[in-house]
Amino acid sequence: MGYWNSKVVPRFKKIFEKNSAKKAAAAEACKTFDESKETINKEIEEKKTELQPKVVETYEATSAEVKALVRDPKEAGLKKNSAAVLKYLEALVGIEFPGSTAVKEAASSFGAGYVAGPVTFIFEKEKEIVEETKKEETVATAVVEEKKPEVEKEEEKKPVVEEVKKEEAAPAPAVVETPVTAPETTTPAPVAEPPKP
Repeated sequence: MGYWNSKVVPRFKKIFEKNSAKKAAAAEACKTFDESKETINKEIEEKKTELQPKVVETYEATSAEVKALVRDPKEAGLKKNSAAVLKYLEALVGIEFPGSTAVKEAASSFGAGYVAGPVTFIFEKEKEIVEETKKEETVATAVVEEKKPEVEKEEEKKPVVEEVKKEEAAPAPAVVETPVTAPETTTPAPVAEPPKP
């Protein structure tokens, strides 16, 4: 037991102390972020129209794993794909997505799994923008498709109306009767008989 208490237990304590200090610092970063959520929300709403194309472009350019996490962020997934999440957060910082800078710094310092709350918040706000943009595109496409048949129908109706007008406007052709004459008969010329020898 002497070896266990003198060598093994102190190493375990160091490991757990490091993790607990890291967890405490991550919890403090999460608390600070939670206090600024209202400000971030307002900033996102103010810049929404400016952010929409950038957010959609960034979202479409990311990996399938990160897209799945944006749609449904889970702590286990954030821990497992921490490097990809951090890269994606850097992309959001690049487009100046509100709140992304603080979350990226916390995720790079403590790991995405330790700051799951702030990462989830940013991902949910981004998901809202992406979904709203896709809904607008779907509605716009439906409206264009709905209007398109009406335009075709109007084009189909116009030539028919014009043809009717042309028929009404054009005078009927006059029927000219040509007299029928009997065919001339000609008598055939007499055929000469061949000379006799």
